[in-house]
Parts: sequence; C-alpha cells; structure tokens
Amino acid sequence: MNNANAIDALIDFFEHLTPESVTQFSDFYAPTAYFKDPFNEVSGLVPIQQIFTHMFRQVSEPRFVVVERVVDERGALLVWEFHYRIRRWRRGESQILRGASHLKFDAEGKVIWHRDYWDAAEELYAKLPVIGCLMRGLKKALAT
Repeated sequence: MNNANAIDALIDFFEHLTPESVTQFSDFYAPTAYFKDPFNEVSGLVPIQQIFTHMFRQVSEPRFVVVERVVDERGALLVWEFHYRIRRWRRGESQILRGASHLKFDAEGKVIWHRDYWDAAEELYAKLPVIGCLMRGLKKALAT
C-alpha cells in the first residue's frame, strides 16, 4: 500500500472512530508504533488503544475531522479538529480542539511514529472554569 492509500484509509478510520473500532488499530499501526501527545508517550498497540479507549470514557460525542493533509514518501502531516463534549464543563457545550499529527510509515504503509501537536493551554486549559479565567488573564497580560 502506498502512503496516499494508507493515509486515506487512516483518515477514514479516525473520522469514524468508535469505542468498538479502537480494536482495529492493528490494521493501521505497526505492533511497536510510537505515539506522543501533550499528555501521553507510549509504544505499542495496546497502550495506543488504551489512550483512545480512555478518550471515549472522558468525553461524549468525540469526532475527528481532518481539514488538511500533506503526504510524501516518508510520512504525512494531518491538520485536524477534534469535536467533543464534556458534560461537567460549560453545561455540555460542544468544544473543538485544533491540532496536527505528524506520521511516519513503514514499508507496508502502517504507522510507526505518531506525534500529535496541539496547544493544551489554549485548546484545553483556557476552556476550564477556574483555570481558564487565569489562563485568559495571563494571555492578555503577556500580549503585545
């Protein structure tokens, strides 16, 4: 499978991810794949699956939307939006977290390296009731 086909299949997988389909990571990720985001750093399919299983326990209606992609023979960069609701915050209002994933593939087109980049301060902490007020005040104080 070439990288363009692999990335199309991977995007479709993430955009339609469900608690049940988390078990299908082995279709897209190598057994020793590496994953890192602002809160996690793991290697292997089971720990990666656990991160996404945990996501379904923490938020309701999680949904990824890939809005841009850059693909070459070595990997891909996906720019995405993560739509979700957290019942305990803002009376369950819909939230959007914006970020990007840098991916590298093996010869079979499976992900061997997945690094997520997103700003936890702006995209998550600033939306929390108490911490958010402090974060927004600090941002305002530091802005030129």
